[in-house]
Amino acid sequence: MFPRDFAWGAGTAAYQIEGGWQADGKGPSIWDTFSHEKGRVFGDQNGDVACNSYELWEKDLECIQQLGLTHYRLSVSWARLLPDGTTRHVNQKGVQYYSKVIDDLLACNVSPMVTLYHFDLPQALQNEGGWTSPGIAAHFDNYAKFCFQAFGDRVKLWITINEPQVCAKLGHEDGIHAPGLKEKGTAAYLAGHNMLRAHAMAWSSYDSVYRPKQKGAVSLAINSDWFEPLHPGSGEDMKAAERDLAFTMGWFAWPVFVTGDYPEIMRSAVDAQSEKLKYSGPPRLPTFSEDEPAILGTADFFALNYYTSRKVESGGGRGEGLCMKSDRDAEEVLDPSWPVCGVSWLAVVPHGLRKLLKYIKDTFNNPAVYVTENGFSQVGPPQIEDVQRCEFYKDTILEVGKAIEEDGVDVRGYFAWSLMDNFEWADGFSVRFGLFHVDFSDAKLTRTVYRSGREYAKIISRYKSAPCKGEQLAIRD
Repeated sequence: MFPRDFAWGAGTAAYQIEGGWQADGKGPSIWDTFSHEKGRVFGDQNGDVACNSYELWEKDLECIQQLGLTHYRLSVSWARLLPDGTTRHVNQKGVQYYSKVIDDLLACNVSPMVTLYHFDLPQALQNEGGWTSPGIAAHFDNYAKFCFQAFGDRVKLWITINEPQVCAKLGHEDGIHAPGLKEKGTAAYLAGHNMLRAHAMAWSSYDSVYRPKQKGAVSLAINSDWFEPLHPGSGEDMKAAERDLAFTMGWFAWPVFVTGDYPEIMRSAVDAQSEKLKYSGPPRLPTFSEDEPAILGTADFFALNYYTSRKVESGGGRGEGLCMKSDRDAEEVLDPSWPVCGVSWLAVVPHGLRKLLKYIKDTFNNPAVYVTENGFSQVGPPQIEDVQRCEFYKDTILEVGKAIEEDGVDVRGYFAWSLMDNFEWADGFSVRFGLFHVDFSDAKLTRTVYRSGREYAKIISRYKSAPCKGEQLAIRD
């Protein structure tokens, strides 16, 4: 059973769908810069046009209506609204674009969930140090306040930052996402720290200034796999699985929901490795200042992005020097019984989502939870009759239902990733997550619903007209 007011949604991100990278006064973002450099993205592809949602928004809206969504998660482009990242110059055409999107959604009885930052930092701010610069938090707070002022009368669900762990690690440690830094063992922790500072400032601004009138809710979207020991009887593997959770979900959830600081297991691991490798610089995992807004309590709900699960054994990263992998000291392994969809990292493990939801309930004081991303990828020639993805959505939504009914998790919504095929970051257009197929070889960028989109629409329709409590409703035909 799902609550009658359950949020049935799908999500997108500005850089992945909008295109119009120089249209109507938009400034460049770090993903514009990154994807224009040779060798950064599959096939040297970029998001200059992507799905051209900047011009084809009405087509997207038709897709949303066809699915029967109650909610749509989108991100706004910081560089489209504030080309240099500051309020010194406001791009009114960008404001008008997002205002129209929000108004159109509401006119169709679809509630927007708006993400302020989904990986696309204005390049002008990256030139000042980006997320590794202490001043970035104040810039983000000013940007957030601008958005709350411009759109908050109509937007009631806000995400400040999407997947700070991915942005920090892949962008500043591994170098495979923008801005492409490989400052091993230091920059990712600093970037993550400043993202938490920025989030807390923005949440505090909303709470004190905008919440009394706008009455919305604000959080940040935290990504995590489900981790469990490869050998359940091994104490070392159990500790490794705990570290993996701490370095992924705990890195951002622990300060916000538990103590106001990083997990002790994470800090002690980083400090121990620093001492072992005779690191003599400033603490790699920073501390929070008492002069700034407190981190603890700066989320009105838990926003979870979940894709897959991992078995974990102790020992990963040893001998690799100063880096996050050696700090974690955990080796991740795929269970061979789990099918893999599309990209090699994405094992299909719907029951892992249920376990992670239960973990969130037990660890973070039973918060309201929105599953803000969850999806299944295709590679190669797209299969419109995507039977495996249909089964994935049925199985996964069934596990979410079990988490609600049997585990007592307060799940408020589920957002499929994604509404349509799009620019999938470093994989370009080679990986497809959409409920709608986009023909990137066609100048019209035609959207065609996948079978999984039709099945998701059926599930939504069934639950939107759900029977009263106590009656049974199966999601399987």
